[in-house]
Amino acid sequence: MTGALVLAIDGGNSKTDVALADTDGRVLRSVRTGPFLPQSAGVAAAVDVVWQAVRQAGMPHEVGHVAACVAGADLPAEEEALAVEFAARGFLGDIVVRNDTFALLRAGASGPWGVAVVCGAGINAVGVAPDGRVARFPALGRVSGDWGGSQDLGEEVLWHAVRAEDGRGPATALTGLVRAHFEVDAVADFTLGVHAGRFAPERLHELAPGLLAAAASGDAVAVALAERQAREIAVLAEVCLRRLGLLETPTEVVLGGGVLRARDPLLTRLLDAEFAARAPRAKQVVADVPPIVGAALLGLDRAGASPAAADRLRAHWLTQV
Repeated sequence: MTGALVLAIDGGNSKTDVALADTDGRVLRSVRTGPFLPQSAGVAAAVDVVWQAVRQAGMPHEVGHVAACVAGADLPAEEEALAVEFAARGFLGDIVVRNDTFALLRAGASGPWGVAVVCGAGINAVGVAPDGRVARFPALGRVSGDWGGSQDLGEEVLWHAVRAEDGRGPATALTGLVRAHFEVDAVADFTLGVHAGRFAPERLHELAPGLLAAAASGDAVAVALAERQAREIAVLAEVCLRRLGLLETPTEVVLGGGVLRARDPLLTRLLDAEFAARAPRAKQVVADVPPIVGAALLGLDRAGASPAAADRLRAHWLTQV
């Protein structure tokens, strides 16, 4: 076993990044492959995506530490099942599987603790205290109380656009947004197209940027949705901080995911106001390196690597973005 190596994995719904680094923080190899989908494709199929990428890239599977931060590992039991599958597949070493929010936190924070909120296609958050205590959520969607991210925003756009068009709701620019984006004469045409299978409902996430643009132009319905999104992001951070006893402690809150990485000016102002009211000691940080860096840093942490090694690893990716 090559004990001085870390195999880092960032598995997402659209792609999976794998990187090999040594404990001095030097990145030896990296590769991008297909999506990591344990909940739809199955645990074995998801891990096979990584296994094939590692073999094709000529990376060793016997390393000192395997740090996998992946989508679909929303519960501790799911993390454990994935770790067992990684070991069964032939990965050897200290294997740790975490939800991908942990990678975001480690990628954006200056150290191993803080809070991370991801708002991409969906929404989730995690908090880690200086003593290692963790605050997290099931993140199973509406059934576990979650709302937010581009898919939920897109569904709200469509709901309001339908009601504006048929007279049940107030007029809104979101009606024109749906018509223009999907190139239909009426919102009802898109709705019937979804029902008939001509449009995939998953495409609703594409409406999120247009929603924020409409909000910036002052559309009342769009503004209300942007305000709701800001509240959801801030309350996730607030609850993590409260659970960990960090509300009165200056703490980094790392923001990630496509909705937040876009740094929309209106959403940023709304977030500033929400954090000022809910968690004034928090420091918002937008991660400047991809989540694979966080997975690799978690591996270096477990290997007892030096701060200089972490700096070297981060510096490598800063030259890539």
